[in-house]
Amino acid sequence: MRNFIWSSLAFFCLISVSFSQTKKIEKGSYLSTNNGQKIKLNLLENNKYELVFYSGDYVVKGDSLLFTPNIKEENGFELEFKNDKKAKKVKVTFLDPSYYSFYIGTQKGSGDVQYQRLSDIRDKVNPEGDRLNIDFEIDPADFLYLVYEEYGGESKVSKFALPKDVSEITIKYQLDVVGDLKITGFFDQKTNELMIAEQSGKNPLVFRNVKDNQPEKTSKVLPLENKTVTNWTYPGKEPLVSDDFGVAMDSAVAGVEVYDFKLKIENNLKSALLSNNNDKNKFLVVVADSKNPSAKADFDASVKDQETQLGYSMYDSYHPEYDLYNYYLATDDDKKWLKANKITDAPSLIILNNNGEILATVKSNLKEKQYQFNYYDAIYSKLQRVDKLAAFSKTIKNKKASDADLIAAFNKVAILEIPYDYNTDYEETTDESQAEFKFVKNTVDKKEVVQIWKKLIEAHQKDTKPNMYLVETIIKEIKNQGFSKQFFKDDKILTDTDFLSIDYLIKHYDAIDSERLAFTEREGETHIIGSINTEIATALQQNKYVADNNVTAEKDDSKTIAVYKKLIAAGKGNFECYQNYFTYLAEVQDKDGSSTNYLKEFSIYFNANLAVDKGSIIEKLDTMFTSIDSSSEYSYNGWNAFKEYHSNLCNEAAWTVVSKPGNTAFIKSAITWSEYSLVISKNNTYYLDTLAQLYYKDGQKEKAIATQTLAVKYLTDYVEEETAADIRQTLSKMQNGMY
Repeated sequence: MRNFIWSSLAFFCLISVSFSQTKKIEKGSYLSTNNGQKIKLNLLENNKYELVFYSGDYVVKGDSLLFTPNIKEENGFELEFKNDKKAKKVKVTFLDPSYYSFYIGTQKGSGDVQYQRLSDIRDKVNPEGDRLNIDFEIDPADFLYLVYEEYGGESKVSKFALPKDVSEITIKYQLDVVGDLKITGFFDQKTNELMIAEQSGKNPLVFRNVKDNQPEKTSKVLPLENKTVTNWTYPGKEPLVSDDFGVAMDSAVAGVEVYDFKLKIENNLKSALLSNNNDKNKFLVVVADSKNPSAKADFDASVKDQETQLGYSMYDSYHPEYDLYNYYLATDDDKKWLKANKITDAPSLIILNNNGEILATVKSNLKEKQYQFNYYDAIYSKLQRVDKLAAFSKTIKNKKASDADLIAAFNKVAILEIPYDYNTDYEETTDESQAEFKFVKNTVDKKEVVQIWKKLIEAHQKDTKPNMYLVETIIKEIKNQGFSKQFFKDDKILTDTDFLSIDYLIKHYDAIDSERLAFTEREGETHIIGSINTEIATALQQNKYVADNNVTAEKDDSKTIAVYKKLIAAGKGNFECYQNYFTYLAEVQDKDGSSTNYLKEFSIYFNANLAVDKGSIIEKLDTMFTSIDSSSEYSYNGWNAFKEYHSNLCNEAAWTVVSKPGNTAFIKSAITWSEYSLVISKNNTYYLDTLAQLYYKDGQKEKAIATQTLAVKYLTDYVEEETAADIRQTLSKMQNGMY
């Protein structure tokens, strides 16, 4: 019987959550069991899902769910109390505060709140700093204030009422910062729980179907008041710094060094443009604030603050990756330049590239937007996109552009990070403080770009050695991450030009493999090129996914199959290549309705890699496991997953022979494959059912009945009742000669 194999590939833009087919993936609602924030997962009709802070679409692919998430953040304090009437002091335990900036305040009646910095308390009670938690005592009070201070923004202040006889307080801060997560999961048949975690596997979220009874967990202590305070402070409070990830961090705890950094501020526009032209990775921010009499003082204050923050980020020495912008305050001498560029608003910020070209503008002063000019804000990436797209547009339209110019233009766009929303334009609101940057628009003619790329690929087919910039651009393009995605946004289906590009990769496979490490380590450049067969397989798998979801697309499986065959013929058919190849072939029927092509290819793989005349099957698999690519999901998931994949793979191929009459020529081979699966996974009901039916079709009826009897014997509660009934019915038919 068919037992679903693990998905062979988690696409770069999707989250893969895996289940065993022995438990049906049911539509409905699931609730997280973790302490703190409740997270609800809804699997809805029409292949839609909802996840508290995520929402989007889901697709069932075999035993996997493929999600496309949205993001939200939440945080809060959790308290537990113990009471003792005799207690004269209140013992407080703050669980694992790390280096975040926390404050604790106490208040008696309507009196003043007395605050203490948690790090100061730590220094007093635990100067060695060798414990995660902080234990200390406070005087009895009526109210407790807990503050989480965010660097350069808003602070979370929670007020709690203290029980009259409270003797102990345990505090935990629940910080859920959700970013670009890479998560995976599995369905636990024993507990009916869906476990989802990041790739580290630590601290999984646990979900249960809502229909399964579970105790409702409620907050032990609710605050009287929660509020968000901008620039929260109290008398004697010291300033806050941030860590390398932009998270609020206590300088008293971290012992932060501050690098004495100074921005280079020019006194005229010409010098500012020239200076910025020499800084290839920086942008120039021009501040136009002619109607403000204190413009110079405000500009100087903002510059000083920026220098201070950059000093904290660099801490010990100059780090260019943090120094992203130059600044210039426009003067009366610049009125002509402002007018020529249609800058009429005051105040205004104008951002220019190295060539002095305007990329973005906003009606705002520098102070209001200063938080965006740091290493952590996404605006820098957006500016890079606009800059590179503008340069690309210029090159494409330049009839004198050389071959090297064109490759460089395509490459610079291809390696840009793809934004989640693809937006580079923002509407300006009526509230000046909320105005957003308006980026320049760059348009190109799609047909022209496609034609230029086609000619470029054709011109390089006779290369005797690979152009690594072209190689990287090809990989990005065939994986739907290149210039087509950047400009035209849609997920395209591979074209004839793309398949010609893949031929270029296969032709230069060995040369690319020998050069890619040095290429990715070039100083001052950022490149990522993985194993070529893995990159190609990823592109082909994704292409099938895109094609399957495009009802108007013309599907030509022969070209994809031809690529896999070329890789195998070139001796590049490693595990990852075959893994994706079999997944592809298993979903593609031959014109006569059989799976002959799939079974022939699997038979070659089985005989070459799995079958053994002497020795141990497990030992041979183990040797194979040690040679797989380190980027493989099975390298991460481990030996057991690798072993299970092959037992499932053999059963899948064998079941194809059982289920399709056109595959009967492979019965003898299928018996060998099925027997192999049971060597790896003994007494598996599904595998026994497959083998029994193959024996029966091969005329070995007594052996078939004995094997099917074992299939019934090893049925468990985890097998769906419908499936179990089919297995029992098959045995009955065999025994009665009616199979």
